[in-house]
Amino acid sequence: MNIQRLGDLKTALGECPVWHGGRLWLLDCRAGLVLALDAGTGAVVARHAAPAPLGAFAFHGDGADCIVLALKEEIATLDLHSGQLRTLARIEASHPQLRLNDGTALADGSFLVGTMHVPRVPGEAPLGGLYRLDPQLRLHRLDEGLGITNGPCVNPLTGRLHVADSSERVVYSYRIEADGRLADKQVFVRTEEYGSGPDGCAFDTEGGLWMALVRVGALARFDLQGRLTHKIDVPVTHPSALCFGGPGLADLFVTSISDSGRLQATGPLDGAVLKLTGLGFAGLARPVCRLAL
Repeated sequence: MNIQRLGDLKTALGECPVWHGGRLWLLDCRAGLVLALDAGTGAVVARHAAPAPLGAFAFHGDGADCIVLALKEEIATLDLHSGQLRTLARIEASHPQLRLNDGTALADGSFLVGTMHVPRVPGEAPLGGLYRLDPQLRLHRLDEGLGITNGPCVNPLTGRLHVADSSERVVYSYRIEADGRLADKQVFVRTEEYGSGPDGCAFDTEGGLWMALVRVGALARFDLQGRLTHKIDVPVTHPSALCFGGPGLADLFVTSISDSGRLQATGPLDGAVLKLTGLGFAGLARPVCRLAL
């Protein structure tokens, strides 16, 4: 296995890496930037601005012309040619410390995204929750009580949705019903013993869940039963999210944080994008949104 820095990009809050169209796309959430990198050289080949803070994004359709983007309290589309934003939905809650955070497209073409509400006073319940914007542009709240939603992804073998609450250091799994609702919520794994909450996540083809352990500079893989199979130290203080990409989707790309507002780090690679090769695992292509725009 080899770990290298990809290019010389330095992000404040690197998040949401997505492999699409032979490029690595990601966000710098605090800077309000959507970026595309050449996967070989790391050169920035596309840069698009949007109102910060950003939470997550997914491509709309198979091309690279439009993305669905989580803003502070809104879900919008961003036309990557014109720069035009179009608001699709707004969550019902509003608070200075609440914003949309991580999300993903689902196989039915919908967009799933959750909130983070921190800091909170002791005993204060988190506002917001986990939301799904269905293909007909109807917004549904699927769950609540999540302090920092991260890493939503679907296990390719079981079809269950996995969602992390970084504040509680736990990953939950849910059954996705035919109508898009969630049921049978279970604890998949707790990460307290590893010294960190789980951040961004991705599944490999064997059903292993990879996650960024954002507080301890490491990545971890858990098998279908939630047992730790691999733990890899990486040369950044706060790895934030990851995705598979490259030839055969066999490379693992990792974003990191230099200054999220809550987490700061000043090491030489903090804020960089890492590329891991020779892992012996491969991922799957992420779904895209297919909304009735």
